[in-house]
Amino acid sequence: MKAKGIIIAGFLLAVAAVLFLTTRDRQTAAPEAAPAGAAAPASAAPPPAAATEISMLYSSEKQEWVEAALADFRKEHPEIALRLKAMGSIEAAQAIVDGSEKPTIFSPADSLVQNLLTSDWQTKHKTELFAASGDEAPQPVVITPLVFVVWEDRANALLKASRGEISWQVIHRAVKSNEGWPAVGGQPAWGFVKLGHTDPTRSNSGLQALLLMTLDYHKKTSGLAVGDLLNPKYQAWIGEVERGVPRFETSTGAFMTDMIRFGPSKYDIAVVYENLAIAQLENAQGRWGNLKVYYPATTLWSDHPIAVLQADWVTPAQRQAAGVWVRYLRSRPVQEKALVYGFRPADTTVPLKTASQQNPFTRLSQHGVKIEIPPVAQAPDGQVVKNLMMMWTRVVAR
Repeated sequence: MKAKGIIIAGFLLAVAAVLFLTTRDRQTAAPEAAPAGAAAPASAAPPPAAATEISMLYSSEKQEWVEAALADFRKEHPEIALRLKAMGSIEAAQAIVDGSEKPTIFSPADSLVQNLLTSDWQTKHKTELFAASGDEAPQPVVITPLVFVVWEDRANALLKASRGEISWQVIHRAVKSNEGWPAVGGQPAWGFVKLGHTDPTRSNSGLQALLLMTLDYHKKTSGLAVGDLLNPKYQAWIGEVERGVPRFETSTGAFMTDMIRFGPSKYDIAVVYENLAIAQLENAQGRWGNLKVYYPATTLWSDHPIAVLQADWVTPAQRQAAGVWVRYLRSRPVQEKALVYGFRPADTTVPLKTASQQNPFTRLSQHGVKIEIPPVAQAPDGQVVKNLMMMWTRVVAR
């Protein structure tokens, strides 16, 4: 019995020892309770707040530059989650009006579309979509003028027929004639004159081309009125110019690519943004002769305005985050990078003429790219733009 008692006592002592050691280890591993009012240790800090989500709907012409800027912006501002969507300017404006797109920020190709959106939004919603002043009001982010790109041998014929400039008047004369290119001193083998621009009701560059034709006909650079568009002689003149367009494309970039791919068999003359011409000029040389840039006597800016929307779906936090992105795009380093993509910076302190081999404004001067450009016309208000598009649909659309 004594032996059995000793065994039981030893077992109980062993169990007690195990329990003691286990309790001690747990107490050693457990952190000490923080004194009242003391800061919590770093390991117990709350997780960072979720990033503020914003979106920008913008014209596809500046997609490469915007996406390159976003890559660096994300590194500097992880607290902002920015989603981009590129879309044709006119289509994007209509999507905002009908509610299928609800971006925080909108940046069309130019003020023509912004004016059109302002008018349509005010008509439908009876409110102002854009601020009239301050940092949230529309302001240019990059700029580029509208230009002609012409195969050089065709351009030489037009220049001889029009006292040294390529104008809408000489294009009208060349396109209208059933003689084709010989009517303006060109070769019979060139056939009929083939003009290219995009659909003015679906693409901003086409709308700009139509506006420039209209201003040239009425000999105006500003003050275009709805009454000017109702003139039957003007409408007939527009119809004659547009006879020279084989097909009204919807994308300026795709249309420019086709001009280079198929050469003058597809287009002799094209009306495009300067930045797109710059992007393609070197690819074109030697394929079908030389392709050169020519500036009309009066041109239009694609001023790429950017603005935070005053819409009910934009929260104060989103508005603040959007302002950070807008200021970033307008900062000098990002503006300087716009040069590489063929844009003229909106920041007037950034020089166009630099020693950099990447600067297309000096590198491509032999192909007609100029730093100094002709006078620029003023964009009309939204009602004039709407009626201009309606006129074209009635007179030309096919």
